[in-house]
Amino acid sequence: MTDPSSVRCDVWLWAVRVYKTRSAATTAIRGGHVRVNGDPVKAAHAVKVGDEVRARINGFDKILKVEKLLLKRVGAPIAATAYADLTPPPPPREFYAPIVHRDRGSGRPTKRERREIDRLTGRDSRDND
Repeated sequence: MTDPSSVRCDVWLWAVRVYKTRSAATTAIRGGHVRVNGDPVKAAHAVKVGDEVRARINGFDKILKVEKLLLKRVGAPIAATAYADLTPPPPPREFYAPIVHRDRGSGRPTKRERREIDRLTGRDSRDND
């Protein structure tokens, strides 16, 4: 069997294990979470070697450069050779806002408590006025 010159976008994303199922890949593409060379695409868009595929997963973009075309889902070590991961490293944990936990049953925060929470999380309400 000869190697194809292009593969459907949803099939390639499923084959290289970006998404668990082909239908999940199709749903992500329909939702606008996948771009090829910077353009939003449809599931049947042809992906070629050298294309840059951006897939938004859990709020972060995963940037992949197509190195090899796959038609079927393969093992993880083989799938990893089909793309070059150009995704920048995630930001350090210190840039994430701390999660504020309240005691169970303590009700809604009072106006004073809300202002204190806003100051702790860096959303000082006085800055917005």
